[in-house]
Amino acid sequence: VFTIDEAILAKQYIGEKRTFKQGDFEKAWRESENILKGTFLCNGQEQFYLESQAALANPEENGDIHIHSSTQNPSELQTVVAEALGIGNHQVVCVCKRMGGGFGGKETQAAIPAVMAALVASKTGRTARVAYTKDDDMRCTGKRHPYKIHYKAAFTSKGEITGVKFDIFSNGGAAADLSSSVLERTLFHSDNAYYIPNLIFNGVVCKTNFPPNTAFRGFGGPQGMANIENVIQEIAIFLKKDALEIRRLNCYANRGRNITPYGQVVKNHILPEILDQLAKTSQYKKRMKQVEEFNRKSQTHLRGLALTPMKFGISFTTTFLNQGNALVNIYRDGTVQVSTGGTEMGQGLNTKIRQLVADEFAISYNDVKLMITSTEKNNNTPPTAASASTDLNGVAAVNACRKIRSNLCVVASNYFENQESGLMSSAKQICFENNSVFDKRNRKNKLSFKKLVQLAFMERVSMGERGFYKTPEIEFNRDTEKGKPFFYFTMGASVSEVLIDRFTGQLSLERSDLLMDIGESINPGIDRGQIIGGFIQGLGWVTNEELRYSDKGELLSFSPTTYKIPNIQDIPDIFNVENITNPHHQINIRRSKAVGEPPLMLCLSVWVAVKHALSSVQKGKCPKLNLPATAEEILSRLTELKTQAKENVTKHGAEKESEVVLISQNELTFKNKQAA
Repeated sequence: VFTIDEAILAKQYIGEKRTFKQGDFEKAWRESENILKGTFLCNGQEQFYLESQAALANPEENGDIHIHSSTQNPSELQTVVAEALGIGNHQVVCVCKRMGGGFGGKETQAAIPAVMAALVASKTGRTARVAYTKDDDMRCTGKRHPYKIHYKAAFTSKGEITGVKFDIFSNGGAAADLSSSVLERTLFHSDNAYYIPNLIFNGVVCKTNFPPNTAFRGFGGPQGMANIENVIQEIAIFLKKDALEIRRLNCYANRGRNITPYGQVVKNHILPEILDQLAKTSQYKKRMKQVEEFNRKSQTHLRGLALTPMKFGISFTTTFLNQGNALVNIYRDGTVQVSTGGTEMGQGLNTKIRQLVADEFAISYNDVKLMITSTEKNNNTPPTAASASTDLNGVAAVNACRKIRSNLCVVASNYFENQESGLMSSAKQICFENNSVFDKRNRKNKLSFKKLVQLAFMERVSMGERGFYKTPEIEFNRDTEKGKPFFYFTMGASVSEVLIDRFTGQLSLERSDLLMDIGESINPGIDRGQIIGGFIQGLGWVTNEELRYSDKGELLSFSPTTYKIPNIQDIPDIFNVENITNPHHQINIRRSKAVGEPPLMLCLSVWVAVKHALSSVQKGKCPKLNLPATAEEILSRLTELKTQAKENVTKHGAEKESEVVLISQNELTFKNKQAA
């Protein structure tokens, strides 16, 4: 069993069916001016981290095990290894210095090589190491979940959506892994940035015989958001209106039209302003006229243009995971070590935490060191995932710093006390600035931070503290499917313009403009890198990255020669990236917002632009387009549209298509003979 349809036929599912409801969809459907229905399909995606899964296990005295793993989740590895060996968690230490990429693929699946190495080390009493080759890694690890979604939409002649029903099926693979949680986030994000008064979202995970699919940047959100963007585009084609007009009309507002399908109020957002500003700065209206004129005249190429919004909830949807702890130690020379449960995989987490700690003590960034992540120092930690690691670990580190600062302020206030001048000891008056400390009532008398630390040591004052943080104001009831699962939302929008060769289906991304609300940036350089990197990774998902399997379930696209991630030629010729100020966002550390996953969903403007281009082939005909929009997929849809025009029929048949690409052995044999 490899496809969703096969799993449904065999009644093979993982977990329970989930349903989000709001309003009365059936009534909206019956009374609607216009309706449409169809099926949306999207394939999976390989995480393609440059460092494959790897673990090193060292046996220690009394049966203890020390694991050095490339993992996003040291605490889970500690637990899994202990269970596998039949020992206590206290006998296992798991560490992670850094990873060569993760993207979600090392949140749970790093446990398998870790257990293998630990088992060998435990039985032989010798160090054991497991490191997958790239080919083996791609063959045996889980990927982004493929989806098949049947949709119904009711809408007015103006384009206002009055109701939708989505029957959502994900391909979970052979075991549960994180599939139920991934599906849950799909349900949370199937509205994307749109208010829908009446809706039903049904979701279920299908069990197939592929390796268990797992976390990948976006965690189910991209699939749900792609589906609603597809629906919006089809409404625009049906009504012969500009799709941006439909998107703007249905966008979340700030009063009344700001309740999500799960009951959370979308607060302090500027979604309409983001859409309006981006439409203006990208010259959307002018360029749309040019695109339409080009498509009327060109016999060889097509152009497409689309502007899509993005709203992504920040927090683990499993509430108890929203916690973090940190250990901060100051040494006698004024330098600082920091340990947190967060793991560094190139996203800049350690850099941001170093900045936060340095700023708390007003010392140099170079005087702060982030230590290796270890379950010995930071216990019971959540995975580095959900874009929340700076929020959780950063605040925990700051809380630890403030405990130490409070101690140091007492020492400093006593030092600056001068009864002759009437300057009485007051910890509240102590200020940290430019690697020094002073009493605000006498700024000229300063003490270096290093000297203050030495005084504190001599007075036996603690300069090592733990910090803890749990995300406030979040809760979700899975019995009612209502609550407030997210602390806040990161939002943005993108405009993309594509050029398509009518004869080959070859796609070229000509221009992309991104605009995001990421609050007050802790590190603008890192955040800009995350925005660009996320968009490009998403670009691969919606265009060239296609997983292909034999009809026996063997992955055929298992190396860089057959699986194409974006390269330098795929970056748009014109690429504008900007942030927008949101004065309403006043929460979270430094008023910042998470920026790890949200930018990936900006890629949907590229896929929708392809659909817009195809819609100009036969006016009034709504083109079918699966995701990814590879050259083969585009060419097949162009051919389909031409055939429909000749036969004067409209056939989609998407409900019979598969979400994964399976190639028969006969077809493989034929292709191999051709190549020979």
